[in-house]
Amino acid sequence: MSVLNWLYDAQVTIGGHPITWREIIGNAFGFASAIGGLRRKVWAWPIGIVGNALLFSVFIAATFHQGAQVPLFGQAGRQVFFIVTSVYGWWRWRQTRALHVATGDEHAVAPRWANAAERIGYLGVWVAGVLVCQWLFAVIGAGWPAPRWYYWCDAWIFVGSFIATFAMARGWVDFWLCWIAVDLVGVPELWHSHYYPSAVLYAVYAALVVYGFTVWLRISRQESAPEAHHRHIAAGEAA
Repeated sequence: MSVLNWLYDAQVTIGGHPITWREIIGNAFGFASAIGGLRRKVWAWPIGIVGNALLFSVFIAATFHQGAQVPLFGQAGRQVFFIVTSVYGWWRWRQTRALHVATGDEHAVAPRWANAAERIGYLGVWVAGVLVCQWLFAVIGAGWPAPRWYYWCDAWIFVGSFIATFAMARGWVDFWLCWIAVDLVGVPELWHSHYYPSAVLYAVYAALVVYGFTVWLRISRQESAPEAHHRHIAAGEAA
């Protein structure tokens, strides 16, 4: 057995369930990326990409190996979209950080709420994406027996994760709420499918998301207050 094969197949048994080290390490990278996002650090994106690549290999494994865990097509597919969106987020945060450094701010992004048009846009994409993806996942998994709710859940997680990652790249406070909506479905599904490390990580991550939301909300209010003050002054001068 080659070293690469050993690394790919290496497992640890927890509670009678074999778990690959790829799943454990991939989730550790994902958690580190979440902390970096909370702190508005550019390094959150490349760290997340490494975790996405590892988790893709975990969730897609059942496509190639008999007797593997239940395949999660949406979970596997969203890792690809994570990587694509993360490349965009990495580029965008590097660009915005350069502007912030010039003003003495070391952070990569200034949190703000999405405006009405942006919010209607991403919610519309979410609804349409779920409708299309649940059908697509059902077609792909036609030879694999699964209850219908499985495809709806996987589609919700898949599309919601893409929306949340894109919203994070844009610096919208909304992205934390998107992640909460994803976790409410994702944690039970992962546990049901015996992906225990991922389920536990996302349960812990949900608590981090709630905390992150309060942090970004407070920052957005602090940074919008001076702008509102200047607009008020300008309006008074114009009058």
